[in-house]
Amino acid sequence: MSLSLNQWTTRRWSVAEAVDGCVRHGLEAIGLWREKVAEQGLAESVKLVRAAGLRVSSLCRGGFLTAGGLPGEEGRTAFARALEDNRRAIDEAAELSAACLVMVVGGLPGVRPGEALPAGGFTRDLSGAREQVAEALAELAPYAGERGVKLALEPLHPIYCPDRAVLSTLGQALELSLPYPQEQVGVVVDTFHVWWDPRLFEDVARAGRRIASYQVCDYLHPLPEDVLLGRGMMGDGVIDFRPITQAVLAAGYTGDVEVEIFNADVWAADPDEVVATMRARYEDVVLPAP
Repeated sequence: MSLSLNQWTTRRWSVAEAVDGCVRHGLEAIGLWREKVAEQGLAESVKLVRAAGLRVSSLCRGGFLTAGGLPGEEGRTAFARALEDNRRAIDEAAELSAACLVMVVGGLPGVRPGEALPAGGFTRDLSGAREQVAEALAELAPYAGERGVKLALEPLHPIYCPDRAVLSTLGQALELSLPYPQEQVGVVVDTFHVWWDPRLFEDVARAGRRIASYQVCDYLHPLPEDVLLGRGMMGDGVIDFRPITQAVLAAGYTGDVEVEIFNADVWAADPDEVVATMRARYEDVVLPAP
């Protein structure tokens, strides 16, 4: 394994700046975000990454597949739009030769990320939302397979179940992936989201080479008011990283370890200092002891 910078950790950096930062700090891989790639331009992003000799450890993100659970024409239209956007994301991942396309599958239909519940127009049907994810995968997995892209289902901590991901455990994500070849659909192990799961080590072993991405950051306590920003630098929170890293290695994972941090203080800091700290913490906190 080697260290990768997820671009959102240094959110102020453009693709060009993040690529340069990776080179300066001796990193071999970068995780890109579609918004930043669009700002830089897809063709230019591909050119920059390849010229720097970097791997793209992941492209974030596809998903948000559950809107089709809304009733009637609204749901059918939303589902078609989600499939169309995800096909574009798959095409972008293929152009970037990304190791995977991270899939944040979406929350309850009609509930918007980070917003108050609407007065109407949403559903509490959690099992139906998960069925929507399975239905979308049946459409998208073959398309991804034809283009050499692996879809990586990311379970999110249960606090995000209403608005971002109806998959809350690694086991749930793994079960959805099993009908497909492991080259088409895998799973993400993100320490922030799964560290609490009593079945984590069992499911990591069961996932084996379906682990498409290993992402690390810490779980801060107490969480900030905006829980989306509760990710911290490794060592600043409650997660014991080394046993998780050891389990991921034992499962056969040979990809990059991607540091993905959503944190207002980290974003406000000098990005070069953030990457330097990230490297030091990776070696001191994340890697198994010699």
